[in-house]
Amino acid sequence: MPLQLVIPPAEEPVSLIDAKLHLRVDFDEDDTLIASLITAARLAAETKTGRQFTTARWKMVLDSFPGPSLMGVPAGQAFTLPGHAILLPKCPVQAVVAIRYLDMGAVEQTMPAATYTVDTACEPARITPVFGQIWPICLPQIGAVSVNFDAGYGTAAEVPQGIKSWILLRVGSLYAHREEVAVVSRGRLEALPFVDGLLDPYKVAFI
Repeated sequence: MPLQLVIPPAEEPVSLIDAKLHLRVDFDEDDTLIASLITAARLAAETKTGRQFTTARWKMVLDSFPGPSLMGVPAGQAFTLPGHAILLPKCPVQAVVAIRYLDMGAVEQTMPAATYTVDTACEPARITPVFGQIWPICLPQIGAVSVNFDAGYGTAAEVPQGIKSWILLRVGSLYAHREEVAVVSRGRLEALPFVDGLLDPYKVAFI
């Protein structure tokens, strides 16, 4: 589904200082390169996990509200992903900023926050109307609904260490091998099998 970055993160999970310590680089000439490699590694890790690491604002665009418009939770089920729930594809979600839609007159409206509920404990986070409410009727047109939300662990200090370790390892690999392929005189290069496993605890399972 269309997902737009509205406000990018203000910092990377791994600082330039930490990356240089990991690389054992004590000069400044490669600072710009190393900073770009940190960003590239972070983007790769976010793609692999379905997460946002440091806080950023996203906008998800939908053609309509999901249906059918059910109210409440089915009896006897401790956890559900109801058909009328909006699932936010970046985790962890901190807050929903606004849900906007085009009404039948093609005028943009903002849903009152009191008319919907957000479950940020679930991954992916769920949004449904509160009990007794239904999703509003929107214009039957592509891109008629949008959800703005903030996602991320918070600051760089709050990002789990396993994620930071993976980013440092990827930066080290990119810094040592700066082309698409690497040729070594003593045989072929093989990835260490445990490296991507560092991200496994943080992968979001989208159903």
